[in-house]
Formats: sequence, structure tokens, C-alpha cells
Amino acid sequence: MSLDQTVCEDLKAFERRLTEVIASLQPSTLRWRTLLGVISVCTAVGAWHWLTDPNTSAVSFTQSLCNHPFFTLASIVLVILFMMGVHRRVIAPSIITQRARSVLGDFNMSCDDTGKLILKPTRPPHPHES
Repeated sequence: MSLDQTVCEDLKAFERRLTEVIASLQPSTLRWRTLLGVISVCTAVGAWHWLTDPNTSAVSFTQSLCNHPFFTLASIVLVILFMMGVHRRVIAPSIITQRARSVLGDFNMSCDDTGKLILKPTRPPHPHES
């Protein structure tokens, strides 16, 4: 097997593994996005009810939170999710592809969002670069 064939096989194996890693992240990423979306909507709806309640301004802050347990619970869950790093889990595939693009750039390559390799055409050296 020639060196070119070996390099081609290595690139194909790398591409297969990269697409496999990105594809395996998609189901969990979708679940985290859905959970974050649902909790965000619940927090927004709860906040609307909390802010439009005429009793909110008449009672203490803690009492108004006790009067609106839906908003309080949704807000606490949202804060906990962000402390757990849900924002990184939601964009995990794009983090992987961005890091792969950064490394592949040194080899005059890139990849798409699914992990497929993109070979960039080599440019001839500029006459003033020597």
C-alpha cells in the first residue's frame, strides 16, 4: 500500500469517527434543548403572572415568591440547569466541530456541521512569500 493510499484511508477513518461522535451527541443535545426550552417558557410564563399580580407590590419579596410557587420552582430549576452546564450541552456538537475546524485548518482542511471533511484547494505561494 502506498503512502497516498494510507493517508487516504486514515482521513476516511478520521471522518467516520468524527461523524460518529457528532451523530451520537445529537439525541442528548435535542433532549437538553427541549428541557431548556420548556423550563425557559415555564419561567417566562411564571414571571408574567408574578409581575402582573397586583399583590406582588403590596407584599414582601419572599411572600410574593411564596404566592407564586410555579415561578419560584421554574426559576430555581433554570438556575440549577445553568449551574450544571446545560448551556454547553445544548451546543456540544458545534463545540466539537469548531475545535475540529481549528485543528484541521493547519492541514488545509475543514469540516461541515455533520463532521464530513472538506479539503480546501491548495493555493500557490504568493510571490512575495519566501
